[in-house]
Amino acid sequence: MKLLILDRDGTLNRSRDDHVASPDEWEALPGALEAVARLNHGGWRVVLATNQSGIGRGLFDMASLNAIHAKMHRALAAVGGRVEAIFFCPHAPEDACHCRKPEPGLFEQVAERFGIPPAEVPVAGNALRHVQAGAAAGCPTHLLLTGKSGHLRREVGVPDSALVPGLPTGTLLHDDLGAFADWLLAQPAATS
Repeated sequence: MKLLILDRDGTLNRSRDDHVASPDEWEALPGALEAVARLNHGGWRVVLATNQSGIGRGLFDMASLNAIHAKMHRALAAVGGRVEAIFFCPHAPEDACHCRKPEPGLFEQVAERFGIPPAEVPVAGNALRHVQAGAAAGCPTHLLLTGKSGHLRREVGVPDSALVPGLPTGTLLHDDLGAFADWLLAQPAATS
């Protein structure tokens, strides 16, 4: 089974400083949903791992999060894409849980649920904490230069990974989810 883990905000949809708290605030990034569909059609099962501290902070509730994800699933289906599962951390930062990225808990849950060694599960996201959590779990890591990392592209073009402080060794950089999908689909079958 080919499985990969994506971040949500800033990777699939536009991120907001004040949280995506309702379906009306969820807006797909250009080409992101089509990238998921291409990955699915290439045999990849896609899951999300996302911090949703707005729940723990009382900014929105589970019904709102479910409505956001229902909108996302409909939008993906409209272009032939699918997300298998969504793993999320509802805790506020002060809760010091093991599932809030950059801790590896969500990635460990994914590997356990699907029965796949983390070393065989690539992770891609726009936030440094996403790739740090993936690396801590033992996953191959990919940083997308969108959302929280978009400034890197604007400042220096596509930077060398060595120029990004805190980036796990071996992390590959991609312009966006579409570029990552193109790269992943071009890899030999045994490589992730």
